[in-house]
Amino acid sequence: MKITDHLAASAGRTLFSFEILPPMKGQTVQNLYRNIEPLLEFKPPFIDVTYHREEVVYRERPGGGLERRAIWKRPGTVAICAALQNKFGIDTVPHLICGGFTKEETENALLELHFLGIDNVLCLRGDPIRALGQFAPEVGGHNYAAELVAQVAGLNRGEYLDEEQSGGFATHFCVGVAGYPEKHFESPNPKADMQWLKQKIDNGADYIVTQMFFDNAVFFEFEARCRAAGITVPIIPGLKPLTTKGQVHTLPRTFHLDLPHELADAVADAPDNATARQLGIEWCIEQSRELVRHGVPCLHYYSMGKADAIAQIARAVF
Repeated sequence: MKITDHLAASAGRTLFSFEILPPMKGQTVQNLYRNIEPLLEFKPPFIDVTYHREEVVYRERPGGGLERRAIWKRPGTVAICAALQNKFGIDTVPHLICGGFTKEETENALLELHFLGIDNVLCLRGDPIRALGQFAPEVGGHNYAAELVAQVAGLNRGEYLDEEQSGGFATHFCVGVAGYPEKHFESPNPKADMQWLKQKIDNGADYIVTQMFFDNAVFFEFEARCRAAGITVPIIPGLKPLTTKGQVHTLPRTFHLDLPHELADAVADAPDNATARQLGIEWCIEQSRELVRHGVPCLHYYSMGKADAIAQIARAVF
């Protein structure tokens, strides 16, 4: 079932969803199941599954010199999505990224998802390889998420890369894209960032899920700018509770966002991580309650592979 259909069927009720990470290479899926099961009582209509592109490492050869090795630390997004739908009967949203894929590989991945009965995808540019420092597309791949969205929309119309195959069956993916309430860190200003977001919608995206934020005023302002720009698709806010003292520093640096002074000071002054965690959870609960009152269609939580804090928030809100 498409995400937009879930949202339409909710009759104005705010839904609950969350994002998970595939298991690290060498781990089993059972640990992932254990992290999901505590959240099932809140009846999530869908679960997002991230995709992590290959990373490159250089290892010294026994005889001297360096050997380039490509590694995947979190493989299995497509298989995880299929497994979750089979085990729990919940729709999944695999993340598709530009980095590391040619257009042909993207088309093949989309067909595989279609054959598995997966109706939704979230289209992202993806992060650069850390060794490179800046994003570089695969030769024959996409440079921007807007281009990736256009390819998915084209396949939904039965348009294949090989024109001789056009006229075959059409897929029916519901396409989500990312929105950045505090703008993408590479955009020169919010206006340019909004233009890129509008391009993704114009190319065929059906809904937006936002990067995490900790000040609801930032989301409300972002939502208003989207509507003023002519973006009418559903906008789903993404939330994450602070759970350690160190995240006061790591989250802004990693995700290029601001923390409200009140929250940052309280967590930084907490005597230990347990106190900081509870402060972060309580802040996220109040954020969630205000967003529900505002009438958002869904609250989407970034679990980072840990369910306990999200479950505590959901019990207080849903």
